[in-house]
Amino acid sequence: MDIRAIVMGLAFVLMWSSAFTSARIIVADAPALAALSVRFALSGLAGVALAKVFGQSWNFTRTQWKSILLFGLCQNVAYLGLYFLAMRTVEASLAAVLASSMPLVVALLSTLILRETSKPMAIFGLVLGFMGVLIIMGTRLSSGSDLVGIAMCSVGTVALAIATLAVRSTNAGGNVLMVVGVQSLIGSAVLAVLSPAIDTYELTMSAKLVWAMLYTTFVPGLMATWIWFKLVERIGTVKSAAFHFLNPFFGVAIAALLLGEHVSQWDIYGVLTIMAGILAVQMSKA
Repeated sequence: MDIRAIVMGLAFVLMWSSAFTSARIIVADAPALAALSVRFALSGLAGVALAKVFGQSWNFTRTQWKSILLFGLCQNVAYLGLYFLAMRTVEASLAAVLASSMPLVVALLSTLILRETSKPMAIFGLVLGFMGVLIIMGTRLSSGSDLVGIAMCSVGTVALAIATLAVRSTNAGGNVLMVVGVQSLIGSAVLAVLSPAIDTYELTMSAKLVWAMLYTTFVPGLMATWIWFKLVERIGTVKSAAFHFLNPFFGVAIAALLLGEHVSQWDIYGVLTIMAGILAVQMSKA
């Protein structure tokens, strides 16, 4: 793996992991789905505008449009929609840990649905990784974490895994930024329809909320997604997903640093176990 790919992967990890902390700040003061819809509208319009400036096109094939639609619905509506709703009661560190188990879910779905043959190391990694998730979930539940919120995060993680598999058939080529912008607008439109039926419209304006919205919109929302597409194009889905083994650590660390969330000894054990499991799964595909 070349240096540029490593830098891109680390940048993606930091941006992706920080999104849970900024999302936690947003949902504390704004309606979750409405705020997420606004975020996607801003990042989508910015992405499409920049793509046009760089000469990119939205003339995709039917197969590409299906993949973009599936990616937008699974990642932006199902995954992030459920996580934003859940994070009204679930800690940012726990949400980051649950989302970071996505490579394990991808490996599991690839085995069960795509009938890909799993090596012994991959099976060991799956078992180890999910054990780490159970350690953290058990610890947090015993300390009063919301079971419904955890369940929503779990469903959202499966949706994120499906979105990751959909990237394989997008083949964005030189139109990556356009793909990012379009799938963001798809998410914004669907969430805007869902918001009135789900959200409670209470808004507390503050500088902290504005900065969190701007950061979430343009850093994890636009830049991280663009970097992810480019990374997958550069080194492939399997090698790109290997960077996810760092997400549990950074997600917990950022939440603890910026939000003051408590990290127990069992959380650390769980994070290390998940990281080892994800790494084992990715090494089995090398």
